[in-house]
Amino acid sequence: MSAPLARRVPRGVAPASWFLLFAAAASAWVLTVRSASGMAPGPGTMGQGLWGFLVLWGLMMAAMMLPSVAPVVALYLRTVRARSAGWVRAGRSTGLVIGYLCAWEAFGLAAFGAAWAGGELAAGAPDAAPWVGALLLAGAGLYQLAPLKDRCLRHCRSPLGFLMHFGGYSGPLRDLRVGLYHGAYCVGCCWGLMVVLIVVGVMNLAWMAALAGAVFLEKTWRHGKGFSVVLGLALIGYACFVPWHPALAPGLYTAPGMPM
Repeated sequence: MSAPLARRVPRGVAPASWFLLFAAAASAWVLTVRSASGMAPGPGTMGQGLWGFLVLWGLMMAAMMLPSVAPVVALYLRTVRARSAGWVRAGRSTGLVIGYLCAWEAFGLAAFGAAWAGGELAAGAPDAAPWVGALLLAGAGLYQLAPLKDRCLRHCRSPLGFLMHFGGYSGPLRDLRVGLYHGAYCVGCCWGLMVVLIVVGVMNLAWMAALAGAVFLEKTWRHGKGFSVVLGLALIGYACFVPWHPALAPGLYTAPGMPM
């Protein structure tokens, strides 16, 4: 988010919204790290069924994505002119964040299927799995260079027109709806990076932290668009090594002695 947009937010609203979202993200990180305790990165769904996986996925998305949505929440509070009591502002921003996370939770259904398929591939076709991982990583890198990625990233970096349009909506679910729409654009922007997370192991904390930082830079840094291109090229380069070093893609690799 550019500095001029941040300056349009009323005094006191931006710092409060940033602080609360970063605090929520930090709490989600703590819970995620505890969930991953003793769990080495590996293929499959972490031994979870669908509902257990979705709970963990929701925690992961809150940890990784909430910092990057903080500028949007602050700007939204400006566009809807929420200058009344603090609880009103908190309620409106909470509705947006819930809608945003619901969009990522919906993507979690696809992530569950992909993680399950990755586990089956690693167990049933270990020789082919690294090549599939390389193709997925290269595809994620190429998507970083694609026009659709650029369009979604432009929305995430400069959503003022979008928020002003939906800021006029009424009804009890208006904020939830705004969050869902913005979340859909964010999924369109970042789904390739989540595919990377599945390839390297869903609970791979090091990669989670790296990808969370990459998403934040893409959306908030003034050189974010260029960074997105460099990241895409780096993923393509990384993919070239995976077929000969399968352990680089632990989400599709079962190490000797690892339980199946």
